[in-house]
Amino acid sequence: MRKLLGAMLAAVALFGASARAEDAKIVVVAGRPSHGPGDHEFNAGCKLLVECLKKVPGVNPIFVGGGWPKDESVFDGAKTIVFFMDGGGGHPMIQGDHLSTLKRLVDGGTGLACLHYAVEVPKEKGGPEFLDWLGGYYETGYSTNPHWVAEVKSLPEHPITKGVKPFAVRDEWYFNMRFRPEMKGVTPILIAAPDDATRQGVSSSPRGPYKHIVEAKGRDEILAWATETASGHRGFGFTGGHAHKNWGNDDFRKLVLNAILWTAHLDIPPDGVKSEVSAEELSKNLDPKGKK
Repeated sequence: MRKLLGAMLAAVALFGASARAEDAKIVVVAGRPSHGPGDHEFNAGCKLLVECLKKVPGVNPIFVGGGWPKDESVFDGAKTIVFFMDGGGGHPMIQGDHLSTLKRLVDGGTGLACLHYAVEVPKEKGGPEFLDWLGGYYETGYSTNPHWVAEVKSLPEHPITKGVKPFAVRDEWYFNMRFRPEMKGVTPILIAAPDDATRQGVSSSPRGPYKHIVEAKGRDEILAWATETASGHRGFGFTGGHAHKNWGNDDFRKLVLNAILWTAHLDIPPDGVKSEVSAEELSKNLDPKGKK
């Protein structure tokens, strides 16, 4: 009996290991500590997303902390890679030969998702690649980054929006992004209209106003978008995520989880990725930044 039980357990273990080996690998990369407590909580935000993804059948999420991985082999076989980190000139994605590494991965079919500050790269270095891989990016001196309440009144019909309801969230929502000419291959996912004060740049850094943004008074702005190339590569850009507490909003979180699966060419449930996040879970893994 013991031998039979042992054989059964071994078979179960073997089957489980085989199933896990076939799971879609998703790598989620968190940047180094940044900003004050509760803001740019890359470590906590990424670990929260990973925990949610672990509950999705057929998905094997891998967390990488501290920015660009020391061992790039972690990217091998990834269906998609998610970056949530500081961007700009110090963006880990553009240092050294990292753009070459990413090009190899993207050309091989790996998806790409960039969240919040990770969508910003210099126009001269990273800009052309982001236009190709994501369809758009935050361009310094052209885009803007104010804190405001984005009221998303409607959502387009797209796999990323499955189960997502309209919502209103205060965050550092970037807008006036630099997109491909004529928005070729780019699908707006989140759209909202900033008020006049927001357009004036009173809550942006550096402080506005930017003439070209103020003159677009009343215009809807794209806050998140998706792209798919002729080769099948999928990219997703999301400008929210400054305030960690917003991951507690079910629709905010579901949209990003859906998008991650979409970039990995995985099926999204009819009602989107279901996840529950408690206040306790939201407060885990915060960087030691002191009191806010």
